[in-house]
Amino acid sequence: MKKTIGFIGTGVMGSSIVKHLLTADYSVTVYNRTKSKADELIRLGAKWADSPAEVTESSDIVFTIVGYPKDVEESYFGENGIFKTATEKHILVDMTTSTPTLAKKLYNEGKERGIEVLDAPVSGGDLGAKNGTLTVMVGGEERTFDKVKPVFDLFAAKVNLQGKAGSGQHTKMANQIMIAGTMMGMAELLVYAKAANLNLEKVLDTVGGGSAQNWSLSNYAPRILKEDYTAGFFVKHFIKDLKIALDEAEKLSVDLPSTRLAKQLYEELAQNGFENDGTQAIIKLWWPEGK
Repeated sequence: MKKTIGFIGTGVMGSSIVKHLLTADYSVTVYNRTKSKADELIRLGAKWADSPAEVTESSDIVFTIVGYPKDVEESYFGENGIFKTATEKHILVDMTTSTPTLAKKLYNEGKERGIEVLDAPVSGGDLGAKNGTLTVMVGGEERTFDKVKPVFDLFAAKVNLQGKAGSGQHTKMANQIMIAGTMMGMAELLVYAKAANLNLEKVLDTVGGGSAQNWSLSNYAPRILKEDYTAGFFVKHFIKDLKIALDEAEKLSVDLPSTRLAKQLYEELAQNGFENDGTQAIIKLWWPEGK
């Protein structure tokens, strides 16, 4: 018999993930702070609950994917949070990009209560979520991972257990550090090619077939040329991620100058009013009026 699933956070990523679960005939109960963001999912067959605690009562596995670490805290430890109704039968999976410290806190709280907990942030953006090709980076115990992996496989192309609690979040930070570099490289490539009066479409077609090929170049550069700055991943959330990465790097006595510069540039972009754009909007620092 299939496990029942609870899902807290039905934004850009969460809504697409829930659709894959519904397509696989899972019973899914959802909660989102703004109920209207769950309307489509309810029409597709998801059940609504009025709080994370209510979601948990009617579910075996509870997933969360919310905005910020403070939202994770509220979802789990709040007055109507998950831990109010979670029991030993539950598995809790936080897919928010959050801090390794908070991931360990959730795991330890769960362990004290006999509840299994995983941290499992994802990468792949809105397209990965829609296409079911996300990458999931998991921290926690192997026995828990093995129980949840068949569900992960419904919306992900690659799922790996990285190690103990917090390891999923550390892996996501490594991922975001790499993305910071590729986003900067993509933007500067376009700026340089335009200044040299090159045909930007031809440049992308050419360099995308060589050693400069990367996910940011393939997925975000074409959006820039179409002046499509809708959010597959919000600028404001990327700033949050880069801050976490730099904070964790400081704890590890590691200097990350490229990541630090990327954070500064994205903060400038947000200050210019583009915090709710997609991360490809970084080009607006050079092309405020479009290409």
